[in-house]
Amino acid sequence: MISVVIPAYNEEKRIRRSLKALIHQTLPRDQYELIVVDGGSHDRTCEIAEEYADLVFVQESERVAGARNDGFLRARSDIVATTDADSVVAPDWIEQAVSSFQDPNVVLSFGPVTPIEHTSVNKRYALLFNSLIRFGAHSGLYYYTLGCNSAFRKDALMKAGMYRIVDAGDDLEIAVRMRKMGKVRFAPGMKVGFDFRRYHEFGFWNTIYEWYYIVLQGGISDKYSYTRREYHDEGMMEVK
Repeated sequence: MISVVIPAYNEEKRIRRSLKALIHQTLPRDQYELIVVDGGSHDRTCEIAEEYADLVFVQESERVAGARNDGFLRARSDIVATTDADSVVAPDWIEQAVSSFQDPNVVLSFGPVTPIEHTSVNKRYALLFNSLIRFGAHSGLYYYTLGCNSAFRKDALMKAGMYRIVDAGDDLEIAVRMRKMGKVRFAPGMKVGFDFRRYHEFGFWNTIYEWYYIVLQGGISDKYSYTRREYHDEGMMEVK
């Protein structure tokens, strides 16, 4: 019924948490497949992923966008969704994603984010993100389709050319092409827990600035390694 693609790179401390949420869904497990696309991890990411996913393989294309594309190409379902290895989807996320395609004209659906750790700072970050998401969806000026929470009608995605392989902005750019293929729908029930570690470790406004800088450079920049940074997770224990 639906294939979920999860790109991962050195996520041994978080991917189990993510995959546990994905196997405990309101939709029966035999009605969806989980595909983990590894970016060449040098930790136990693949080993852990194989305990839960239907398919685990090393990506052939570059960058996170390329990993998602590699997963889409191997997906067996007519609907494909994508989330991240450090995100935690809601218990009914997959069911909500499937339901968002009841209208045959819908080719892309996406939802809001919630903070995994409910600190006051993370709540403010999530409020800002969701305000941008909802404003774009309701105004039609843009669609803030985050890579951690998007689903596609596969045939339309293939025709659109899938994700553009860039360092930043690929998850927003894809919506520009998908809206030419059909309807883009904001699905408020598609909720995903978002990990704000990037913003804590590298600074919120600095991260936002780097993201916009790369986008304005056409999506690729040697000045910043926005999508290729190593995180320092000494303080976090692996989720068992």
